[in-house]
Amino acid sequence: MRLFDRGILWLAEGFGSGRLRPGPGTWGSLVGCILTVPVLTLPLWMAVTVTLAAIFLAVPVCSRAEALLGKTDPGSVVLDEIVAIPLTLLPLKAGCLLGVISSKDLTVLPAHALWWAAAFALFRVLDIGKPGPIGALQHLPRGWGIVMDDVAAGLITGLLLLAAAALMH
Repeated sequence: MRLFDRGILWLAEGFGSGRLRPGPGTWGSLVGCILTVPVLTLPLWMAVTVTLAAIFLAVPVCSRAEALLGKTDPGSVVLDEIVAIPLTLLPLKAGCLLGVISSKDLTVLPAHALWWAAAFALFRVLDIGKPGPIGALQHLPRGWGIVMDDVAAGLITGLLLLAAAALMH
């Protein structure tokens, strides 16, 4: 295997987290949480831009990893979880700016630990269960199907958390 392809697999498998058992998607989601911390410190427009760029870069990386591994949506490929996790908290960041959440910085723990835990847990439930449109997106071809179902799970999670924050406000 060429060095370039090894690099693609290393990235697609979440820097090795996708090879951890049990639940490689859960391990990849934890990596996504760690990488989300610096994203949330950026201005909202920049955080959204970085997240969208990561999503669109993940599609060809996941497509190539699928081909290299010879499997459709291989379990070890967790880059999709990693790039989708910021979507679970970006709506709350917007809510902070709109005054729906009292703090302006979601990275302050333990003040926002419950939001992070809720984002993680709800994302995993939606990603594993794949209800409605989330499951349908998984049938898109190649990397699009690998990534877009997680993007939908992340967006739905983020919007549900924002709605919960607004109701609590």
